[in-house]
Amino acid sequence: MQPRFNFFKASPESYKAVVALEEFVQSSGLERRFIHLIKLRASIINGCAYCVDMHVKESRHDGLSEQWINLMSVWRESPVYDARERALLGWVDAVTNIAQTGIPDAAYEELKAHFSEAEMTKITVAIGAINVWNRLAVGFRSQHPLDKPAQAA
Repeated sequence: MQPRFNFFKASPESYKAVVALEEFVQSSGLERRFIHLIKLRASIINGCAYCVDMHVKESRHDGLSEQWINLMSVWRESPVYDARERALLGWVDAVTNIAQTGIPDAAYEELKAHFSEAEMTKITVAIGAINVWNRLAVGFRSQHPLDKPAQAA
């Protein structure tokens, strides 16, 4: 897969607008683990290798466990996520897949049981922000950096 073009350079004003949204998310007061959960789960759903690579590394850097990171794609089958994380994962799935889900009442009720209206709004903005980044990166085929290949022992 080859990059289509560098969207950062093509429209600096567009990039600046998305960065401003990202800065809001980062300073919103949401717990770091929730921001990582949102970014990683949405990026997995959207098939964004660039963002998955970035958010796995950021999650590790912030001390989240390998198991917590690695089981994100199969969260429904794993007890590693607490009730708040599970409600949030369900909301990320519903909002990211809005065309298919219509965001069901059950996902909303589960989220509402664990978060305030202000938090739910910030969470949904964070989901929107990562979906914008995913669409830019996937749409224009942004390439993640390659780490050194693993060597079998």
